[in-house]
Amino acid sequence: MKKIIVLLGCFLVFAGSMTAKEKKKPVKDSLTFTIIKENPITSVKNQNRSGTCWAFSSLGFFEAELLRTQHKEYNLCESFLVENTYLDRAVAAVRLHGDISFSQGGSFYDAVYCLKHYGMCPEEAMPRPGSLYGDTLYNHNELDKVTSAYVGALAKGTFKTLSPVWKKGLEGIYQAYIGKLPENFTYEGKTYTPKSFVAECLQLNMDDYVCLTSFSHHPYYSQFAIEVQDNWRWALNYNLPLDEFMEVMDHAVRQGYTFAWGADVSEPSFRKHEVVLMPKDSKVSDKSGSDQARWQGDSENQYLVKNAQNEVEVTPEMRQKAFDNWETTDDHGMLIYGLVKDNKGKEYFMMKNSWGDYNKYHGICYISKAYVAYKTMNILINKHAIPAEIAKKLHLTL
Repeated sequence: MKKIIVLLGCFLVFAGSMTAKEKKKPVKDSLTFTIIKENPITSVKNQNRSGTCWAFSSLGFFEAELLRTQHKEYNLCESFLVENTYLDRAVAAVRLHGDISFSQGGSFYDAVYCLKHYGMCPEEAMPRPGSLYGDTLYNHNELDKVTSAYVGALAKGTFKTLSPVWKKGLEGIYQAYIGKLPENFTYEGKTYTPKSFVAECLQLNMDDYVCLTSFSHHPYYSQFAIEVQDNWRWALNYNLPLDEFMEVMDHAVRQGYTFAWGADVSEPSFRKHEVVLMPKDSKVSDKSGSDQARWQGDSENQYLVKNAQNEVEVTPEMRQKAFDNWETTDDHGMLIYGLVKDNKGKEYFMMKNSWGDYNKYHGICYISKAYVAYKTMNILINKHAIPAEIAKKLHLTL
């Protein structure tokens, strides 16, 4: 009996050592990345439970512009932009009897409009996000329910006339949840209004900023309002052929510029978080974090190795079809600020998100150019970042 037990023990030790070796077995191939160009950006923020990506990405873009032009870091106030935009959107919804969407979303042009017409303030000029209702970050779920009911009752009501105070009631709701919009504030020992802060400190010329897109249902080199609900101001976008659209983005980053990036993020590959691809087989299962991944190694790396060199070849027809079929929507606003290359020679854009410190790159992702070509809705960019020949076709004065 003792002999049998000793043999059994030896077998178990041997089997255990084999299992340990299998666990540590390295992946045969892997992707590594080197930076080609990385332009300065401010820190990653967290929009938390709010549909305000457009505010975080557009102000993150302007903060990067200020780093580029002034070599100075600003923390611009998303709450100021959001509250002004929500109030304007409510007025539009009521004016059109609810025939324009009223939601938490927005567009990059909302930031341009705000800085141009209302000004801006630093983050500390308004209450810390969430602090007025006992949270530490944005949480607009309750706010959205309250304001949607308020605006909907007015927009869809059967009133013959509206009272002159309905806007004040809405302002009171926003002040309770977000804070009172400052008439003036102190910054670095000097008092400013939101407009004088833009004029004297930021010194950004809003006429330098344009939105670009690429769709074939409107003529190229013309402007049109992208037909999505969050483009409620009907902001115009310059329309480029896809190859020139991609050329602008690549050229801009290499020349030291960033741009705000609006894109569809509903594709399964975006759930990979760190490296986003547009694989030909879009139904590849993601096993990272599963029991299978635990025993078989780094399934995410295996996913990258398998699909990074096997992406779709994007055409204008594919983009248009995806837009027309609601497969490409205006899901999310982000910031593109750099380029990296993998060890196979493939290039990716560096993207700053607004979901906080959520992955191994701490809120930064690498986005393949195929994904950008297929799933970009539009971008906000400094017109001086556009190659001269393309700017000439758009009749832009540089």
